[in-house]
Amino acid sequence: MVALKAFEVDKFVARPDPARPVALVFGPDSGLVRERVDAFVRASVDDPTDPFQLARLEGDDLASAPTRLVEEANTIPLFGGRRAVWVKVGETLLSAPTPTCRVVIEAGDLRRSAPLRMLCERAKSAVALPCYPDDEKALARLIDDEVRAAGLSIATDARAALLPLLGSDRLASRRELDKLALFAHGKSCIELADVIAVVADASSLAIDALVDAAFAGRTAELEAEFGKARTAGTAPGTIVSAALRQLAQLHKARLAIEAGASLEAATAGIQPLHFSRKGTVEAALRIWTAAHLKRAMAQLAETALDARKRPTLADALAQRALLAIAVSARRKK
Repeated sequence: MVALKAFEVDKFVARPDPARPVALVFGPDSGLVRERVDAFVRASVDDPTDPFQLARLEGDDLASAPTRLVEEANTIPLFGGRRAVWVKVGETLLSAPTPTCRVVIEAGDLRRSAPLRMLCERAKSAVALPCYPDDEKALARLIDDEVRAAGLSIATDARAALLPLLGSDRLASRRELDKLALFAHGKSCIELADVIAVVADASSLAIDALVDAAFAGRTAELEAEFGKARTAGTAPGTIVSAALRQLAQLHKARLAIEAGASLEAATAGIQPLHFSRKGTVEAALRIWTAAHLKRAMAQLAETALDARKRPTLADALAQRALLAIAVSARRKK
């Protein structure tokens, strides 16, 4: 049985085993699947655009002509050289003699019991290559490689902020890193502000900063962050919803403190919590009691309902509610 572990896949892609010419590339990370399929194709033929070197087969092609995959896999190139077949499905091939060229089967997320996966894992001429979303170590390596290739460096806090914003899809992560490198063109180092300004999901960091400023009693910072969020197009309802979620987290943490837990332990229970927010969240937990947070939660819930009933006033209602929370926090300091 040839079913490679996730950490073994890159090594196989870099140096494919000629004794296993059939490669099933599958998994939930469609971007990584395509990236590895492309790597196989580039390593297998001199010109991927030449139809005599690379045959592309879709599921419909095989449905109408089931033996075509075997025929394509054992075709001798008309003008010599190397040849490959790129196909979406390929069960027919595995019961036939070993093909004379590289066959790359591209698939989505397959269960262990999926027939195609089981066939490729058991066939002597095939190998199954799973493509799962990048873990933190793989993402860190991806960031370093892309930043280095762009001739840049990245600040420690910027790198830490970037890590949780990437990872669900390899190609999407690369696109975000490309945008970040382009934005930082002309500089020597990517800073935290660059990440917040460019990366698609970084808007959540801006909302977190706004909400944290309110509960920490930082009125000036709150007003500045609220203006930035509205200028960026963040809806007032989204801001209030984020504040309610944070309120629930703070209330739970504060109850733990009042039950005897340390501030550090209670803060650690708030997930996900980016390291850059830790100081502000701890400041809020020192200021607020569980009872005060419960009252604030009721007031903010009323604001959310009022904003839905009067959408033309939603902006003013959200800003007023958060400012009231910030003023209350200042008084409690």
